[in-house]
Amino acid sequence: MSGGRGQAPDGGPVAEGPRGFAAAFGHDAEAGADAPGRVNLLGEHTDYNDGFVLPTATPQRTRVDVSRWTGPGIRLHAAEYGTTVAFDLERAPPEHHARYVYGCLRELAALGVELPPLELHVRSSVPIGVGLSSSAALEVATLRALRRLLAIPLDDVEIARIAQRAEIAYAGVQCGIMDQMAASLADTGHMLFLDTRSLDRRLLPLPAGGAMLVLDSGQPRRLAESGYNTRRDECREAARRLGVASLRDVADPAAIEALPDPLRARARHVFAENARVLEAVRGADVARFGELMNASHASLRDDYQVSVPALDALVGLLQSHPDVHGARLTGAGFGGACVALCAPGREAAVANSVLVAYAALGHSGSQRVPEPVATSPGA
Repeated sequence: MSGGRGQAPDGGPVAEGPRGFAAAFGHDAEAGADAPGRVNLLGEHTDYNDGFVLPTATPQRTRVDVSRWTGPGIRLHAAEYGTTVAFDLERAPPEHHARYVYGCLRELAALGVELPPLELHVRSSVPIGVGLSSSAALEVATLRALRRLLAIPLDDVEIARIAQRAEIAYAGVQCGIMDQMAASLADTGHMLFLDTRSLDRRLLPLPAGGAMLVLDSGQPRRLAESGYNTRRDECREAARRLGVASLRDVADPAAIEALPDPLRARARHVFAENARVLEAVRGADVARFGELMNASHASLRDDYQVSVPALDALVGLLQSHPDVHGARLTGAGFGGACVALCAPGREAAVANSVLVAYAALGHSGSQRVPEPVATSPGA
């Protein structure tokens, strides 16, 4: 899929849309909106350290349609699960996917928004649990739909901030702002260079002469049940010992080496990963961009320790393929997907070759995420 054209913030493909809503609830939706998943090219585990990130949006999107109803409470239908759950704002629903929607509603209520009884229908093509930020897509799509329904005066950055607060407070993931900003502001034709401290940002062209390919390792992960929150605590403690507000403020890498492990290793990754993003933004060509991706994976594997053997095997097969410039895990790790920078037009051949070799190593459940995530317009 060509990445030479972006998608409007509230636009993009409507997977099932109003027809799915009517089938679930017996009447038409009043409003709807969608949001994309994201793949992060460089800058992993830097966003909650006030650092720099470089994601792009995926063609896969999550659609939320919404309507008022006679009530009481909230009804949420998830097309992928084929279930409808009911809840109110007084108690969080037990269903994991519903907690993201619940969190968005609670955050809007905390801002003084009067919420009527609501029916919401969710349909998504963003793969769940592979590191493409299906949760942020759901949060942003929910908030966009409610912005339309209730005429709430929120801009896209405010929506990202609300979505982040919802995930932290109600899904138990101490996430940074990258995923929600990407879901709210990124498009498929560019990389979003984001300073997660200031939220200064700009859209940059994808690496000329390269095509992005995403493969799912078949190893699912759940961030709130993994070491994600532990890594954030370790970074906070490393920053405290170094006397800085966050690891983004470390100026001398030699100071990091005085820390005990694992704090030293965690801080070393963050410092080096920020440097890799900034080098890429200064204009790395496709070959150098691939080298930066390879170095990022090695750092995530060895210093940050968020990879797993199956994911390392898949990334290794990609890195050794003659049509691949570089590859790395994408997302928080502990399983999930990886992203590769390939020669244009070779994505399908690379995917087929690598997945056959991966299966021969005894790994199952792997697949290519439908469609190349992004292809450089310079290809």
